[in-house]
Amino acid sequence: MRTSARRRAVGSQGRRTGVVVGQGIAALLATAGLMATAMPAAHADTAAAAPAASGTTPGSETDTPSLVTGLHEEVAATGSAADAARGHLKAKKGRYHIADTSAKDLTAVGTTTEKGGKETVRLQQKYKGVKVLGGQYVVRMTKKGGKRAVTGTSGNYFTKLKLDTVTPKVSEETAIERAVGAVSAQFGGGILRAPAKGEKLGKAEFKGTAGDVTILPQGTGVLTRHITVTGTNPADGSPVQQEVYIDGHSGFPVMQYSGIQTFGATGTTPGAVDGAAAPADASTDAADQLVVKGSGVRYNGQKVDINLYKDTTGAYQMIDYSKRAADSPYQGPMIATYDARGREASGASGVWPSGIKTFRPASPELGEDYTNSGAVDAHWAAGKVYDYYKNHFDRNSLDGKDGYIYSLVGVVNGGQPYNNAFWDGSKMVYGQGGGDYRTFSADTDVVGHEMTHGVVTHTANLVYAGQSGAMNEAIADYFGNAIDLEANGVSMDDPDAGLLGEDLCTNAGPRECALRDLNDGATTSKNFIGVTYRGDNGGVHLNSTIFSGALWDMRQDLDPEFADQIVYRALSAYMTPLDGFTEGRAAVIAAAEELGATKAQLKIVKRSFDAHGIVPGWEKALGVDTDTLIAKDNIYSTGFGAGAGKYAVSRSNEDGSEPYSVWAGNTSGKGQPQLISPNNGNFNVYADTDGKNVAWAEYASTGVYFHVRPVKGGMDKIVGGVGANVSALAFDGDLLVYTYMNPQSGYTQSRYINIKTGETKELYNNPIGVTTLASVHDGKIAYAKMWPASDGTAMLGVEVLDTATGKKTLMPIDSTKLYGVGQTAVTDDGVYWVEDDDATDAGQAAVRRANFDGTNPVTVTPEHGAGALFAYSVTASDDAVNITELPPATDWTNDTLPKIYQAAPDGKGGAQRVSCNRGDQVYAAADEGQRVLWLDGTTGYTNLVKRDRPAGKC
Repeated sequence: MRTSARRRAVGSQGRRTGVVVGQGIAALLATAGLMATAMPAAHADTAAAAPAASGTTPGSETDTPSLVTGLHEEVAATGSAADAARGHLKAKKGRYHIADTSAKDLTAVGTTTEKGGKETVRLQQKYKGVKVLGGQYVVRMTKKGGKRAVTGTSGNYFTKLKLDTVTPKVSEETAIERAVGAVSAQFGGGILRAPAKGEKLGKAEFKGTAGDVTILPQGTGVLTRHITVTGTNPADGSPVQQEVYIDGHSGFPVMQYSGIQTFGATGTTPGAVDGAAAPADASTDAADQLVVKGSGVRYNGQKVDINLYKDTTGAYQMIDYSKRAADSPYQGPMIATYDARGREASGASGVWPSGIKTFRPASPELGEDYTNSGAVDAHWAAGKVYDYYKNHFDRNSLDGKDGYIYSLVGVVNGGQPYNNAFWDGSKMVYGQGGGDYRTFSADTDVVGHEMTHGVVTHTANLVYAGQSGAMNEAIADYFGNAIDLEANGVSMDDPDAGLLGEDLCTNAGPRECALRDLNDGATTSKNFIGVTYRGDNGGVHLNSTIFSGALWDMRQDLDPEFADQIVYRALSAYMTPLDGFTEGRAAVIAAAEELGATKAQLKIVKRSFDAHGIVPGWEKALGVDTDTLIAKDNIYSTGFGAGAGKYAVSRSNEDGSEPYSVWAGNTSGKGQPQLISPNNGNFNVYADTDGKNVAWAEYASTGVYFHVRPVKGGMDKIVGGVGANVSALAFDGDLLVYTYMNPQSGYTQSRYINIKTGETKELYNNPIGVTTLASVHDGKIAYAKMWPASDGTAMLGVEVLDTATGKKTLMPIDSTKLYGVGQTAVTDDGVYWVEDDDATDAGQAAVRRANFDGTNPVTVTPEHGAGALFAYSVTASDDAVNITELPPATDWTNDTLPKIYQAAPDGKGGAQRVSCNRGDQVYAAADEGQRVLWLDGTTGYTNLVKRDRPAGKC
């Protein structure tokens, strides 16, 4: 009798998990499953072209060097800095290998001037006029005594791009539909939640906005449409802003990550919302008082000066014009703090809430309400951050151009405290406190952190995913803490100097309260977590203290002011959007050399990175306790299937540039995997197998088509198709089940195709309803279902369809307690599912089993008490049940990542860890006996791995 690997949920883990972070310039791209490759050897011509006194670091996957230092090569002193930079690159073509240096394909995105005549030009790479993601090259120069000279370059310029066309085949309308479907799937989660009792059936609402056509720099290039999708997370009401890249040929969503840190607001401007905030208003009436001295009390009890503004109506506003020059009172920076109390966080991300106004005290002496709201701390600290960047680096505001500084204070989430803060690309947003936490502006290092995100956006613009995102967080932490110490007069010798967010708690001391500790000693070998974008955008918080710890060590061992200058120079003049830890190390060392560090000081800088394991090739040292079936699979948002000793999985090439094709192999690891699908330029995804045949979905510009082909070879048969966005597929025998987003109703629904008869049927023939998380075996389909009762109230359950008889059976679940249901798994003699009966616990869920007719119910793992898990997904054979646990991310540690447990079908003996690997364990698929396969992120790549039995305790 064949045992079966019963399938991952149709649209379950694919909604929450992607692929893991890679290294170097692949940091973001590998997070999205695009590429993760080792650094190549130096090109002979590149090394030879550099002057002997300079240092040249070769690029990865490009002929252009990633870093050149020690130059002094004169260029034209007249004209713009950007023209001089392009002229240098053109004149040194043998070194840089940049074929087109015209302004059309090498566009200046910013030029900054610093003390000593230093000029930094950032150039955006384009290919035939189309933007290349992460293709940014920096040219550093000095201009003195009427002469201009190039001192170095750095960044990523991709030389191997070669596309036949830069016009997408997929229409903008189709791309938006596919992107919205992908985000809906991403945030649908592995548990189908019921609305509150008595409420009608709801659905996720997302909106897509088309951006630029963009080339992703894999191999010869991947042409995409960039779509920004916004809305509200249906699980917790938090704001959603996803940057989605849709393959221009097939329409498959090849990359998706959160844009909440770098997305520029396109909504109403503060001047339109609150006219008094605009500087022009102050110039129209002499009665306006631009700077009124006030005072307030911070959360810590300190009384501080507060700069206010008094408008023509006599009202005081929390606007600070004091940073302007005395001879230009109506031009320059402005710091404005807005009253966002009671406003939803989702309505403040990337937009301005309608009707919002600045805080407006009755007098210059701010009372207790302004302390408790967090307004005093936010406004005062924003001024301190401005002063820090101006006094230390001569930087004029966050954008370096005297741009306005906006803070929204007191947002909530679903009417409840929002214990968080964020930078959305144009402003800081601070959550309202409650319970154990104060409003998140209460700690100066949090304000410094969020405002530094703004500085990062306007300099290196490190993409907020993977290693580049972890560096973004690390630099925000570093400067946030440096600003906190300076503003509050704390010494670097203070034992709590490295703590971040230590002043936010109402009832806990600094060490118990702190969100992160820059002295935690995190290293790549011990602490790096290979993680998907699922919960932490590729480990931006999980891995940040590895890099920030190195920077903080350097600050402790050098003069702090010199350390700050080094880090700022590295950020402003060396780093580019896709840099990872290794490039970050190189940038800091190069900046230190440029600023005149002695040999002893350089030794300290290098030692700091060495101590945290940030050395070239560090990723290769990460180990596992699993057998690897396919290494560096390089796929995104598509799982795989297994059964009867076979597996089927999508696969790209090493650099991730090739559209995905489907391969099949033996779960034992014997033999080599074989190509099953066409390698036709479309994306072949969601592969599944019953051991005899392989099924998959082919994404094409005209629709999504379903294929079936024998494992041993034979005719590839198209058995159906759909015009909507598909999120996953399950297959067994004659039945193929797929889940799609119904574009008419907006609900997630599932259909099955009988490949023998060609018949296609809905699992629930009602457009107002949800069917998802399906599994199939031996003619029976199990799925989670939500449907409206006669009065419209939402009902929730797990249902089994016997396709031979047409009979449907609801499983024995107490609907009065049911809060959510999850993944189903069908075996030879029954069905398993995830069940959550308690909305008040920490998120635990049970795994249950019953016969197909609903009899003989068994609890495999309980929801409460000993052996309870945060069950998220389930897959089963006749011999073992495999449960993916996804704990709530109350903090960012390895323990909060998805891990796989295994239990006996009757639940006796409890559950054991399948593997002790560090990092994400996703898309589990049961095979014969106790064998289970999954996609593992421990090494920093996406590897298809397996274990034949559980590891036990870890």
